[in-house]
Amino acid sequence: MTAELARAGGVIGCAGLALLLVAPRRELRLAGLGLWAFGGAALILYLAPSGHRAVLGAAAIVLLLFAVALAFVFWRWPWLLAVATLACVPARVILKVGSTKASLLVPLYLVVLAAAIAFGYQMVRGDERRKELGRLAWPLAAFAAWSGLTLAWTGDLRQGSITLLFFFLPFGLLAILLARLPWSRQWITWLFAMLTGMAVAFSFIGIYQWSNRTVFWNPKVIVANAYAPSGFFYRVNSVFYDPSIYGRFLVIAILAALVIVLHARSTRVALALTAVIAALWVGLLFSFSQSSFIALGAATLAAAALTWRWRTWAAIGLAGAVLLTAGFSIHHTLLASSSGGINRVTSDRFTLVRRGLTLAEKRPIQGWGIGDFKHAYGARFKLPGGKAPKKAASHTTPVTVLAEEGIPGLLLFGWVIVAGVFAAWRRLPDSFEGRASLFAGLGFGAIALHSLFYNAFFEDPMMWGLMGFIVLASTAVAKERA
Repeated sequence: MTAELARAGGVIGCAGLALLLVAPRRELRLAGLGLWAFGGAALILYLAPSGHRAVLGAAAIVLLLFAVALAFVFWRWPWLLAVATLACVPARVILKVGSTKASLLVPLYLVVLAAAIAFGYQMVRGDERRKELGRLAWPLAAFAAWSGLTLAWTGDLRQGSITLLFFFLPFGLLAILLARLPWSRQWITWLFAMLTGMAVAFSFIGIYQWSNRTVFWNPKVIVANAYAPSGFFYRVNSVFYDPSIYGRFLVIAILAALVIVLHARSTRVALALTAVIAALWVGLLFSFSQSSFIALGAATLAAAALTWRWRTWAAIGLAGAVLLTAGFSIHHTLLASSSGGINRVTSDRFTLVRRGLTLAEKRPIQGWGIGDFKHAYGARFKLPGGKAPKKAASHTTPVTVLAEEGIPGLLLFGWVIVAGVFAAWRRLPDSFEGRASLFAGLGFGAIALHSLFYNAFFEDPMMWGLMGFIVLASTAVAKERA
């Protein structure tokens, strides 16, 4: 019974999110918020461990009361939503109920719930704003609706429900709510200072981990480091669970500082932020995240090209090619003696991509259903390890989308990427608003490129937050030009 309710809840919840994104009238948006809440509740009922409903119910009541109080704070001071979101991005809580153990972004989910309550209250009182995500509204609504629909036929209902409940539904609404914020240079400056301070602190923690050969949270990284050759190579994750997510966060912070350095009129500011970038780069180095360095390199070239215009593109491309080649050579040298070296790592990922494409060929239109990549992959290629073997974990978001959601899902995913980058980089002026829009597009593009090598695009709250910030900044740019 709960399984069928979950399949219906996923479809209904994503349909409600789509209504919130594109509905032209307040009444329809209120209905969309109700469908969003109903779908989330249905997925919670399905995923909640059996035998502990009373404890979970009591905890839900306490969290709801706290969320109502926090909703008043967000209603009174809207920009605190952005501050709370950024503060909660790395904050995972390990929960164990019965035999079920999970690492969840509980503080961030509480923030989203509170913001949803404040959002509903605003609409009840007559708030008529709509399509806050602008050019991103229709592609994101179409992709969310199709993703929810594929839950109806997925072969791994649990993983599909987790994907929708913990990523699509809360973070999709979060993007809408961040795009509704009133434009404020002062608040954005404070957010940049907060992002920089967090990143520097996380970088120093990563450097400390590397120098003391200690890693927090992640047993997989601990085991991998134990079998790695002694010496320079030792992966760290700072306060994050995964080194690649740690590296991605530092990349976003580096890009924010880089945009200011490229446009700084004060030598003192430029030198100070250059020192910050150097400190963050050292922390990024010890993550040994290849995908993060590739994303940083490409985004840096894009920032230089958009700042200095296209007449210097040839020189930038040549310098970038040399730097990337040197970086890969260094990385290859570091990993050459570890468990088969980088060739084995690359080969395994190529195998996953090739087999993922083979999997997609079997169901090119409807796909296997959201969350079903590992299950379908393991069954198709007869891998040991039960329903979801570890060796079937995808590392490439587009291949995962194609296999799970078919060609329609891949096309809608591409539409989201193109719309986001185009909205951010369309006619950038040399102003505060233009620099904010440049950074938003660079961060969004870096995460998109990172997801080609690490399958965590829609799972990253930073990506959804940047989508909201893209529209917020691009709207400010349009008003400035007008």
